[in-house]
Amino acid sequence: MRNEDLPDPESGHPRQKPALAALCLALVVTTIDNTVLNTALPALAEALPASTADLQWINNAYTLVFAAMLITAGSLGSRFGHRRTLTGGLAVLALASSAAALSDSTGQLVVFRALMGLGAAFVMPATLSIIVALFGPRERGRAIAVWSATAGIGIVVGPVTGGLLLDHFAWGSTFWINVPLVALALTSVLLLVPALPGRRTGRLDVPGLLLSAGGLAALVDAVVQGPERGWLTATTLAEAAASAVLLAAFTLWELRTAHPMVDVRLFADRTFSVAGGILGITFFALFGMLFGYTQYLQLVHGFSPFEAGLGALPFALSMAATAGTSDRTAARFGPRNTVAAGLGVMAAGLGVLSLITVTTPYAVLALAMGVVGAGMGLVMAPASTATVAAVPREKAPMASSVNSVVRELGGALGIAVVGTVVSASYRSQLAAALPDAPAPAPAGADLPSAHLVAAALPPGPADRLVAAANEAFTTALDHGTQLCALVALLGAAAALARLPRQQPAAPVPGTGPGTAPGQQDSPEREKASTP
Repeated sequence: MRNEDLPDPESGHPRQKPALAALCLALVVTTIDNTVLNTALPALAEALPASTADLQWINNAYTLVFAAMLITAGSLGSRFGHRRTLTGGLAVLALASSAAALSDSTGQLVVFRALMGLGAAFVMPATLSIIVALFGPRERGRAIAVWSATAGIGIVVGPVTGGLLLDHFAWGSTFWINVPLVALALTSVLLLVPALPGRRTGRLDVPGLLLSAGGLAALVDAVVQGPERGWLTATTLAEAAASAVLLAAFTLWELRTAHPMVDVRLFADRTFSVAGGILGITFFALFGMLFGYTQYLQLVHGFSPFEAGLGALPFALSMAATAGTSDRTAARFGPRNTVAAGLGVMAAGLGVLSLITVTTPYAVLALAMGVVGAGMGLVMAPASTATVAAVPREKAPMASSVNSVVRELGGALGIAVVGTVVSASYRSQLAAALPDAPAPAPAGADLPSAHLVAAALPPGPADRLVAAANEAFTTALDHGTQLCALVALLGAAAALARLPRQQPAAPVPGTGPGTAPGQQDSPEREKASTP
């Protein structure tokens, strides 16, 4: 590789800005794909047909494989080059999306959704790792801010895109849309992102790969399936125990092996661990709230899938605005104050959303969602930058992978825990609202079932059931959102107590908490290993 193809340690790579645009486009593809299917689930249930359990597997297969493979994907990217694994992941995503669109059974769709998650796992951590490599210290925070804003936009664009497609096409369109998007992203990456070298140091850590993937898969499945199977069922407890054993074995192996896939000593760094935990808390609160909010808009307010998707746009717009300038905010007030303020603002918006009723005007909802988005925008980039800055530069890909895992686990846990709270509260509220004429059994399960049952009843009983179910769900959603607000406040307290007042300088390669005594890199090795 020519020297001019390598980024300057201070100023970065001359093609860094066009490359950033291409990397953000690749990130949007994966974030859209993670949420676009939510609006298509009713259509899938009718067309395939698919049971409730089938729909859960269709939705969760992507999340399960995606989260389980993130650390492995980041490690392989460091070894073979992140642009190579990024383009490979995009190609797998496009092929699996095409196959998913042609599926004629739920089993096929589950398999292809899992393959889509595998492809996406190689995309997301690679984008942040390449950004860290291409940008110098002065511009890196700004680049990560743009990257964070893009991720937030993609989260909301998914449901909007899905709703728009389903208004005009069949359910397969939610998968076909990936093909042109991936083609555009793949072309942009190949043309604009320079091919930086990997770091082949020692043999591939196959035991670490297997232990981390198995432990994360068991953990994610226990979290995602826990609300449906029951948190204390034998299957859930067995998966939780298996996850604990596998991840403990992974930690012990990584501490002993000469060429670890993940240097677990980095978790001893307070900034790295706390900033990563705050990212998980942020996604817990966001995804926990969004779980019920889209149902509220569609079933209580009567929005179409497309209108419900548009209903979350205030969140995306405000998040993009604050995330895009969060690097300057953090530079002026410090990451501790910026992150704590962001979580406080997020908690305030969630607090307003926890007071809604069945008749709350959309203007109030939009304002509250905008406040939540503004708060999250202040958190994402400074917290991500803090984790990267806390590790030696050559370990930034690992930090990126850990960031992605923590965000995914936080989101999955938010949906599971808040979903359990909302479900239990809904059943209790509905039973209390209809003491003399209990609702039919299916109506007591969830709000969509209550609306389906009401559609088969005479007008009077149907109206009473819908009104009671809407009221019960809204109250239950308020309880779940209150939990999200409390979690955000706890995150703000953790940021004030544990994050540094100013952004730490990035450690010199080969030094810092992740390097064991006697393993510091020589200048020659540093020069050879820095991408």
